[in-house]
Amino acid sequence: MTTLPGKTVERLSEYRRTLLECLRENRNFIYSHDLAARLHITAVQVRRDLMLIGYSSLHRKGYDVKDLVDAISRIIDSDEGMNVAIIGIGNLGRALAGYFKGKRSKLNLVASFDNDPQKINKVISGVKCYPYDDLEKTIQELRIDIAILTVPPDFARRIAEETVLFGIKGILNFTTVPLNVPAGIYLEEYDMITSIEKVAYFVKENRL
Repeated sequence: MTTLPGKTVERLSEYRRTLLECLRENRNFIYSHDLAARLHITAVQVRRDLMLIGYSSLHRKGYDVKDLVDAISRIIDSDEGMNVAIIGIGNLGRALAGYFKGKRSKLNLVASFDNDPQKINKVISGVKCYPYDDLEKTIQELRIDIAILTVPPDFARRIAEETVLFGIKGILNFTTVPLNVPAGIYLEEYDMITSIEKVAYFVKENRL
């Protein structure tokens, strides 16, 4: 199978999260239109995405929830799992660590980094904080693949360059600074201000 579009991967992740909620509700089957309604998309989009990953195991009662979770997991998870680090364990970094820890068995949050002496060598939000000066050594020792950047904007570009140099293959950028990375490095940028402005725009439009 060819590499999936980013938006498709996002939806597959949302499908899995919703399906896991169904299992917690003791619901074992779900129709495409029910899954679509929970995510505010169309049933056609759900069926198109599932066909794209080669899944067509539809019963009279709908999709088998557990079977579909397993099918999506085989597509978007790495067999051996991947290790993740948060760089910059301030308020946002702590919040992300607390939310992320233990959510996915194939994504392991194994380290955070900071240059604050009050944080170094302490366990913060369930993850050990290493000194930033040990970034290269720790990335290699812990086999870290993905870095989540929550550093001050002035340091974002330099730290991104260094993480790539030290072996990081993917970056999730929570800073307000757009980054450029070499080919072969996957970059996902999340701008909270843009998201809030998007919400504000549609609130404004609904008032008109």
